[in-house]
Amino acid sequence: MTDKLIENNQVVVMGTIVSDFTYSHEIFGEGFYMVDVEVERLSDSSDVIPVMISERLINVEEDYKGCMISVTGQFRSYNRHEEKKNRLILSVFAREVEFIEQVEESAKSNQIYLDGFICKEPIYRKTPLGREIADLLIAVNRPYGKSDYIPCICWGRNARFASHFSVGARCAIWGRIQSREYMKKISDEEVMRRVAYEVSVSKLELLDEMQLPEENGKEVFHVLTT
Repeated sequence: MTDKLIENNQVVVMGTIVSDFTYSHEIFGEGFYMVDVEVERLSDSSDVIPVMISERLINVEEDYKGCMISVTGQFRSYNRHEEKKNRLILSVFAREVEFIEQVEESAKSNQIYLDGFICKEPIYRKTPLGREIADLLIAVNRPYGKSDYIPCICWGRNARFASHFSVGARCAIWGRIQSREYMKKISDEEVMRRVAYEVSVSKLELLDEMQLPEENGKEVFHVLTT
């Protein structure tokens, strides 16, 4: 049963370690630490993704900045209470770690698969240039009755398709993890730089038997890719 639940949340990221290890927490005598991994995009930009690693997988006392690493695991979330409300904190939970010489050109250096449930009404909108976008919040079950809540962003026809999803619908998502900087207003005089993490969706599939509306007299396909 546990293996079945793990299969519904699969992540592989390959990139360069760009920070020191910082202590996160301890469970049954096992310490967990956070480290940032910079993952190159196909464009000239990159994403800096937080990774949670057990001290049993790697020597957290070493300075690995500049080293390349491949991480296999899950995308996890938890709520942190701050500023009188909860904030969703996301990171990759590492199950396997491997040091690599380089990322092969043919390698998929940032990929994620999720099988979960829509837990909030999709937010559909268009940019000033007319590009379609839909924001989803997916609840992915975890062993022992827990769930991870993963924000996802869809584009184009995927966005149009996802905008019809109802709360409770089960769907599968393929994509990549991306980081995005934004400025949060703390007070009239204070603004704080923050980083949001989300899944940029490349493929989307509805897994239940919910009937979606037709578009322009044509049936909507249940698998779409960008």
